[in-house]
Amino acid sequence: MEITTQIQWLFLLALPIACVAWTVTHEEIFREPREYCINRSQKDTALLKRKFFYLFTCEYCFSHYITLFFLFLTGFKLLLNDWRGYVIAGFALIWIANLYMNVYALIRQAIKKEITEIKVLEKKTEE
Repeated sequence: MEITTQIQWLFLLALPIACVAWTVTHEEIFREPREYCINRSQKDTALLKRKFFYLFTCEYCFSHYITLFFLFLTGFKLLLNDWRGYVIAGFALIWIANLYMNVYALIRQAIKKEITEIKVLEKKTEE
């Protein structure tokens, strides 16, 4: 695969990784399982169990496992055609996916701030 095609794959494949990791660790649809995992990650007595359940509450941690799934699914390799290409692709995908999630979080934060400011202004005008 040419390097330009590999770079395209890198930036495009990171999108579903970021989407799945963000959805499971932040969105309302997974709130109940996430709350269960948060509880188990804080109160379980066994270290390995606590770490296992923490995995589902942290988008960075969870993105590693989602990346492994997508690497298995697609066979994507970056720069090298052997097992090292998988390692390089894995870390690059994790980095790009987390960059996407951080940008998304900043945008959501700005939107929430604007909505709050609008509500405050509306309340002031009503008074």
